[in-house]
Amino acid sequence: MDSAFVEQVTSTRMFTGRLAVVAGAGRSGLAAAKLLHKLKATVRIVDSNENLTEDILEGLGPDAQLMTGPFCEEQFAGADVIVASPGIPARNIAPFIGNLPERAIISELELASWFANEPKIAITGTNGKTTTTALIKHILEESGRTAFAGANYGTPLSEFIYEDGKADVLVLEVSSFQLQNCRLFRPQAAILLNISPNHLNYHEDMDEYLQAKLKIFERQSEDELAILPADMKGELDPASFTKAEVKWFDGSTFEEQPNLPGKHNCLNIEAAWLALEKIGLTREEFEAGMKTFVGKPHRIQDIGSVDGIRFINDSKGTNLDAVRAALNSFDGPVRLLLGGVFKGGDVREIIPAMRGKVAEVGLFGAGREHFEPALKDEFKISWHENLEKAVRALFANSKAGDTILLSPATASFDAYTGYPARGDDFKRIMEALS
Repeated sequence: MDSAFVEQVTSTRMFTGRLAVVAGAGRSGLAAAKLLHKLKATVRIVDSNENLTEDILEGLGPDAQLMTGPFCEEQFAGADVIVASPGIPARNIAPFIGNLPERAIISELELASWFANEPKIAITGTNGKTTTTALIKHILEESGRTAFAGANYGTPLSEFIYEDGKADVLVLEVSSFQLQNCRLFRPQAAILLNISPNHLNYHEDMDEYLQAKLKIFERQSEDELAILPADMKGELDPASFTKAEVKWFDGSTFEEQPNLPGKHNCLNIEAAWLALEKIGLTREEFEAGMKTFVGKPHRIQDIGSVDGIRFINDSKGTNLDAVRAALNSFDGPVRLLLGGVFKGGDVREIIPAMRGKVAEVGLFGAGREHFEPALKDEFKISWHENLEKAVRALFANSKAGDTILLSPATASFDAYTGYPARGDDFKRIMEALS
């Protein structure tokens, strides 16, 4: 963070003596609270979890407050600004803010971006965000530059700012949740990787979801770059949502890489190249870094074999489009694991990618009512109360050369703390089989 810039902002009394209400006491909410306190605001944290204690107010000053329980007018009374954590739609807060304009509700990403002068590359989309973010960071570092990667995944940007982080480039994975409450966020290069049904348990419909994603381009100028998927040319009119230069990518610029298999990764690679080219990297620097990149865990990750049966951990495959991409990365026979908290979409859309490849489907945990009716007429299918029982059933039916693929098309919160815990459990189950 440029300390002189922060001093300039605080000297204008933007936050000094103001009441900032932070909705949500997760990692990003607490990071925003610490940044606001540093900027001399009075902080109030509100959260529906009534088990929270005032320990979370440590370091936020004597006037900091914690109010728990369902949102109500008292929690937001007197607020000058409201910072909404990811996962809390503005519409859930708006009924309780009185005369405060709804534009005063901002995301943690928006707040932090006001104090980040470094060049920003921002990546959004339904699938591939984390891989593309990690790839860009890796290539920057291999070229001798320093890079921060975070925001939606990993370290919140507010935490980086609060801790006086230093980097040549900020590489920001951003979600629809964060973007929906952005007003001034402005990256030098912004990438939309793809769009498919997702988070429809949060967004009212697909149009709201798409519009939230497109806010990544809204404040860009003619000197900046919007990077868009070529297969959306027919439905996107860039002139309606950005002033930036536009480049389309179709995945044809680079050959498939052994460390980044699949057509979907060819698309991710090309989008990453266009962003890095924009901020001055050479093709030679890009290709050198790309060849040494190791993919992220839980993303079409080969975790080993047992008796010649390969196990692929794609626990990050939390929606139907991710399942399609995973299936397109392998030849059959595949024994596919599906199950968890379904986030929307038409299950029948993955059937073409399954035909001639998927030998068996093992359902586990929640979501059975979405998958079984759509798939039972075409595929051998069974349901099991948990992942371990499903894996053991598929393994018993497998033979050398088969692939057991965990690409569940769902969130994991029916049984796990998150997709990494689900992927780790899958690996534990495989190791027990061996």
